Amino acid sequence: MALLDTFRNLIGGKKEEQPGVLPILPQEIYEQGVLDLQDVIAPHALKIDPRELNLGEKIARTFFVVSYPRFLTTGWFSPIINMDKVLDIAIYIHPLDTNEILRKFQKKVAEVQSQIAMREQKGLVRDPILDTAYSDLEHLRDSLQQAQERMFEVGLYLTIYGDTREAVDKAEAEIRSILESRLVYIRPALFQQEQGFKSILPLADDELGVHTKLNSAPLSSVFPFISFDLTSDRGILYGINRHNSSLILFDRFSLENYNSVTFAKSGAGKSYTTKLEILRSLMFDTEVIVIDPEREYEYLAETVGGRYFNISLSSEHHINPFDLAIAREDENPSDVLRNQIISLVGLFRIMLGGLTPEEDAIIDKAITETYALKDITADSNYSVTNPPLLTDFELVLSGMEGSESLVQRLSKYTKGTWAGFMNRPTNVDMNKKLIVFSVRDMEDDLKPVAMYIVTHHIWNSVRKELRRRLLVIDEAWWMMKSEDTASFLFGIAKRGRKYFLGLSTITQDVADFLNSPYGRAMITNSSIQMLLRQSPTSIDLVQETFKLSDEEKYLLLESDVGEGIFFAGLKHVAIKVIASYTEDQIITSDPSQILAIRKAKTDLQTAANADLAEPVPQQNQV
Repeated sequence: MALLDTFRNLIGGKKEEQPGVLPILPQEIYEQGVLDLQDVIAPHALKIDPRELNLGEKIARTFFVVSYPRFLTTGWFSPIINMDKVLDIAIYIHPLDTNEILRKFQKKVAEVQSQIAMREQKGLVRDPILDTAYSDLEHLRDSLQQAQERMFEVGLYLTIYGDTREAVDKAEAEIRSILESRLVYIRPALFQQEQGFKSILPLADDELGVHTKLNSAPLSSVFPFISFDLTSDRGILYGINRHNSSLILFDRFSLENYNSVTFAKSGAGKSYTTKLEILRSLMFDTEVIVIDPEREYEYLAETVGGRYFNISLSSEHHINPFDLAIAREDENPSDVLRNQIISLVGLFRIMLGGLTPEEDAIIDKAITETYALKDITADSNYSVTNPPLLTDFELVLSGMEGSESLVQRLSKYTKGTWAGFMNRPTNVDMNKKLIVFSVRDMEDDLKPVAMYIVTHHIWNSVRKELRRRLLVIDEAWWMMKSEDTASFLFGIAKRGRKYFLGLSTITQDVADFLNSPYGRAMITNSSIQMLLRQSPTSIDLVQETFKLSDEEKYLLLESDVGEGIFFAGLKHVAIKVIASYTEDQIITSDPSQILAIRKAKTDLQTAANADLAEPVPQQNQV
């Protein structure tokens, strides 16, 4: 039999009849050359060996289960189903007639009783194996008579695949180790590989015929559909479930809170993953605001028609930290002013390198008087007021007793090198679906200050109107370095749900984030956690924090770019982040890809300019 015919038989096809001696017509020649589904599926070669099948470039080996333990626990088969291997599993269940089984049981019970009686007559010690068998038979017979159980003949077959024989042997050893640790033993289908391969195909044809009798209770433990699944009927695609290749579709706004944290080492794909989530969230009418420390989101903002603000000492974009949020209908204006004063005290604590209790009190009083200088009190309408500037605060502070040191430290923000950064009215307009604030060009010493001011301005904008929003803070460890910025960020994480705001924090410095007094609290208040590839220096801290098993620990160490573990509520699965070609061109952070995209844009613009510069030929007039 030809190899192609053999494979067609394996998939249930029929061998085509050979042409006779009659001449072949052109129509017949055409029909013989037409490919059908079997021709597409069939490998270019097939070889059947005693222990395996060679399917073209793949090797397949089929096994069957020959022995089970006395007790089978629920989920004992789940490690095999969730293995990160290519394998096929077939379970054949053949019901048996209960009356016939009871007749056989009666005979078997009589045999066991006879053996026990003979041992007693000879004065031998009781055999625990016979006693256990008699007890099990009686218990099962009672269950069958009361219709609580049924008996089945069960065939459990596995076929593993690999590119080489060594890969198949390695997979076989791993499967044997898992099953034998549970006292389940398998054997290869020697000289029956063809029948075994046919048996695992979705044709419901049990040609191997290796069965074990099981009753209903242990049979239920073989239930195969136990893979973790995070697919819902709404949400965005986060990636592919590496356990079972299902889609991880999830809506963060359907959870108890809308926050998330992402931990990964540099180059593991955390910014890529975040930009992909942003791009897909925009399609569901979610407004996204990003604090970008490395200018990675500029091209994304330009592509989707968002706004990009570069916050630096020489930037034309400014944010006045004294801006007041407009009180909502359910808010008291006095509470808004009080919260603003508390936030500003925290800001000056960062700017001035810490405050003593006396200086803290002076700053608090100076802020209140600065607002009063502009006729802003607890009863004012903040929508029509003109907020003060940092120079107004400096003027008030300089007239207060004991403020000499504070004024001297503040002067670098009003007259010194850092003047102009925050001493001007706000000119940032946040009326687009995607807003990006970049602090890359800000000096490192000022980055925590800048991120605090930007975050506070975003928080004031969020509180104005209830809308579905996502706030993304990349490299959040900058804000976790200071207790005041970390406390403010934690406050947003706790209160954001009331304003339909989800907070997404991303960091590569896991140690700095978790060593902050607010780091673990941020994780606790995040319903979604994403762990991508980790470095060996931080993996133990990550394992302890997220209660990972050793297998999950090594998975994070060996993951490729865009691979890791996705936590949502009480479930977590291994994830692989995927993007379409168009999405990849928009969100990539690979320098080589970015240069190629820029070159293509430059070439396109050059060609367009050349076309415009080419003179248009004039038509001859008749």
